[in-house]
Amino acid sequence: MASQEEPGTSIPPHILSKLSPDFVQFFRDVLSKRPRDVSIEELRAHPEKYRAPTTIDTSKYERVADYEVTSEDGAKIPVRVYHPDPAKHGNGPYPVHMNHHGGGFVIGDLFTDGQLCLSMREAGVVVVDVNYRHCPGRNGVWQGVPGRMGSHTMGDQLLHTLNIDPISISVGGISAGGHISFVLQHMARDAGLPLKLCLASVPPATDCISYESPSDSPYPSFSEFANGPVLPWDRIKYFGQFVFPPDTRDEIHKTWPEWWLAPIKAPNFNGLCPTFIRTAECDILRDEGEAYGLKLVEGGNKVMIKRYLGAVHTMMYLPLENDQRRSYDEDANRALREAHGLAK
Repeated sequence: MASQEEPGTSIPPHILSKLSPDFVQFFRDVLSKRPRDVSIEELRAHPEKYRAPTTIDTSKYERVADYEVTSEDGAKIPVRVYHPDPAKHGNGPYPVHMNHHGGGFVIGDLFTDGQLCLSMREAGVVVVDVNYRHCPGRNGVWQGVPGRMGSHTMGDQLLHTLNIDPISISVGGISAGGHISFVLQHMARDAGLPLKLCLASVPPATDCISYESPSDSPYPSFSEFANGPVLPWDRIKYFGQFVFPPDTRDEIHKTWPEWWLAPIKAPNFNGLCPTFIRTAECDILRDEGEAYGLKLVEGGNKVMIKRYLGAVHTMMYLPLENDQRRSYDEDANRALREAHGLAK
């Protein structure tokens, strides 16, 4: 009988040599033991069984409250709102940051980014965590978020309740949520709504989720990390079947602007808000996120791009004591304070 392979040894050597030792240990001890090949029905029926190990329920935390925002087509969008401590940051009104979780446009909820939202409110901003509509579905994320869920809509409905400053708004998100924040960045500019910052982490900037193989991508990282320990190609392919179902793919492409599906193809990169893009060295999406940043530079916009060395796509969900995670949180808070003109 063949010996059982030690968890973690399945990472290809060319990737293993780049990874942070802390992550490799966490992968071997925790991530490699998580269930794989879970059906979408099971994921949605029992999300608590499959959330990231560092996920927490923040609904009962002090200065955290849940609301619903009604989109223009009548959909109810759940949001969880995190207020800063008035003893540290005064009584407001506060700047507001809209966060959009990751999950391949298919999964994720108001638990996904709980730890991150708790951290970001320490910058002195109100954090509104948006649980946008997911795929599959005829409307899906495209109508649910960027089509009918702009920052101005949230502000109109919750302005007085949340004690926020309507002229000090930033947007951001992780992975799929970063993609959404790119789209909102363009929409806000077109609507005359000046955003203070777009804070996008490990974002896809193309419609890579519809590719047939890794070689369809023009970006080297897509092939280099196609067999990585986190977000490998087969995971992207898994999400793709729900985001672009074969029987509705043509309809989706006809219904929505091409740049909503691939923000890097937006027709106008001029006059966009300041942007901070964070990528991970060992991430399949690394190069396209950075390429979007270069398009912003070409458009004359203020841009900062940081590549976290030795990091993977889910670096922000590592334990709080991890150096990469600590750096990630510190960078977010610094960027939010600077963008909104807040004292340290």
